[in-house]
Amino acid sequence: MRPSPVIALIGNPNAGKSSLFNQLTGLRQKTGNFPGVTVDKKSGTWPVDTQTIATIVDFPGIYSIYPKSLDEQIVTDILANPEHPDYPDVSVVVVDAANLHRNLLLFTQVSDFGVPVVLALNMLDVAQQEAKEVNAVRLAMRLGVPVVRINARTGEGLDLLKKAILGQLQEPVMPGKLFFDPEEELSDLISDTKKQYHLDNNYLSLQYLIQHDGFSFLNRSQQVGLDALIDKYQFNEQTFQASETITRYKRIAAITKEVVTSKRSTNQPTWSQKLDHYLLHPVWGYAIFGFILLLIFQAIFAWAQPFMDAIDAGVAWLNGQLKESLPSGPLTDLLTDGILAGIGGILVFIPQIAFLFLLVALLEESGYMSRVMVIMDRIMRKFGLNGRSVVPLISGVACAVPAIMATRSIGTRRDRLITILVTPLMSCSARLPIYTILIALVVPSRRILGLFNLQGLALMALYLLGLVSALVAAYVLKLFLRTKERGYFIMELPTFKMPRWNHVGLTVWESVRSFVWEAGRVILAISIVLWVLASYGPGDSMDRAEARAKQQNRTLSTDQLQNQIASDRLEASYAGQFGHFIEPVIRPLGYDWKIGIALLSSFAAREVFVGTMSTIYSIGSGGDNADITIRERLRQERNPSTGGAMYTPALAWSLLIFYVFAMMCMSTLAATQRETKSWKWPAVQLVYMMLLAYGAAFLTYQLLQ
Repeated sequence: MRPSPVIALIGNPNAGKSSLFNQLTGLRQKTGNFPGVTVDKKSGTWPVDTQTIATIVDFPGIYSIYPKSLDEQIVTDILANPEHPDYPDVSVVVVDAANLHRNLLLFTQVSDFGVPVVLALNMLDVAQQEAKEVNAVRLAMRLGVPVVRINARTGEGLDLLKKAILGQLQEPVMPGKLFFDPEEELSDLISDTKKQYHLDNNYLSLQYLIQHDGFSFLNRSQQVGLDALIDKYQFNEQTFQASETITRYKRIAAITKEVVTSKRSTNQPTWSQKLDHYLLHPVWGYAIFGFILLLIFQAIFAWAQPFMDAIDAGVAWLNGQLKESLPSGPLTDLLTDGILAGIGGILVFIPQIAFLFLLVALLEESGYMSRVMVIMDRIMRKFGLNGRSVVPLISGVACAVPAIMATRSIGTRRDRLITILVTPLMSCSARLPIYTILIALVVPSRRILGLFNLQGLALMALYLLGLVSALVAAYVLKLFLRTKERGYFIMELPTFKMPRWNHVGLTVWESVRSFVWEAGRVILAISIVLWVLASYGPGDSMDRAEARAKQQNRTLSTDQLQNQIASDRLEASYAGQFGHFIEPVIRPLGYDWKIGIALLSSFAAREVFVGTMSTIYSIGSGGDNADITIRERLRQERNPSTGGAMYTPALAWSLLIFYVFAMMCMSTLAATQRETKSWKWPAVQLVYMMLLAYGAAFLTYQLLQ
């Protein structure tokens, strides 16, 4: 036994594998890529005993070891390669007891690879609801491996699972024979393959022949050698694979007949099936989904507002206190006008981010999100997308980077490429700070019909606009990207369950922490750079601007004069001059040079826009205004041409529409390049989204002004 053995969690989608992973690892988790490939994996540590700390690896969910997508391929790639760093010492195959017949197919295939296996019998409560009883002892005798009854949601049975894993690590128990032995009809071919590639497992030899083109650890000469064996023995991979699957299911049927007892005398639908009658209805399903979305966006504004006001006021108070107590000078200005103002512009949106992820986590935990994917599949196909595109698009509401990575589950190249290109049009959480602060400026907090908040309706409209634009863009792209491949969408609907509040809390915590940490690092760096550019200018330009302001505004009060001096110095700085340089390009959209600076800085990350505006307006105001919140600074900003409010409805909606479409995230472009292995498609993505953003913002401003 290795000092740090690897325990693989393998199972069908929705079998409870990830729930078991969370139970075993708790907070001792990390994410990364499987060695050699850009496929995400979750791993964590688990103390098997006082001396052994095992590494738990959560493998992608699969239905069989014959992959149909990039993320499924990694499972077979590892099981067939004992030299892989993630090759398991023990595989825990998690099965859904309510669907034992289908789940055992994967188990028999994993077992035939020769890996020590523990069968984790999960969802027994669901099986009982369907009047099914599974005899775990008899199942263990028939399979020849340890079988443990668990509840991955509550943690029940984990002690027995630990004992079974420890037993398999110390003295592995293997089935007496393969569940499917190809040597009976392919003895000569199997013998030659085992001899040529130094293998001792019949089923592994068969997989070398069937999947050799997909195995990353085989070099070209080895693949050519396998092709030669296939030609020599006239071996048909597809025909044999179909025959194998049929044979396995026949043997599995005999096993399940012995171990599963059904107590249901009638075909009465379960309560989950009764709910699905409405949730999956071609009319009511969309109506219910729309109503749930409306409630989510209403809650984001209604519940988060008190917390946002408290954080906003607290940051403004701290800023004022620091300016009063610290000696005046560049370091104090950097701390207050640069770092604190920039980061404070993001911290204020933590409550809304937290509530968004809380409500989405509740939908996922309950099982409703799977229903959303099914009903959305009907729409996706009309626009030429694969049904599996639903998952990345919905994930894009949180962040486009993992959403683009999730396209690996899409089998056809064209559908995967189109999904990658349109996913950033879905409004991610980084846009939420921009949406909420601009909506609060121009949309009154008024209720419609006594129930719906007008600001919540505006927010929902922006998210729906992102979805509609993604579908339209996908339809246009499919006209240019032709293919004969046909996509498919298979999803098993889990039963409805009560959310696990510890998992919901962990999801919210991880999401908020990631948002603050990732955004905070970028904002900190940009705030410092921006403060330097806005506090210094070429030559004596800033001193001349100050002298000119004093001479031209002698009638102003002291406070008004200080504000004018600060504004003129900012305009004469490096940042101001650069803003003026690009102002002619953005002027048709209604933007001035200050907004131009924020637009450019937000190319690093969209959420930087708010922090940049906070820094710009902090530097461009007098010292007596240090305790004014960012929202008030935007509201008080004047248009130098008209003397009226700068942030009119026309300007605010122009900015909102711009950020719905704009491709302003370097991380997303990097993810697109990594997934497509070309800079061509990130360039296409950047160009078409920026042109769309500019055109839509221009039309919005011209129509509303």
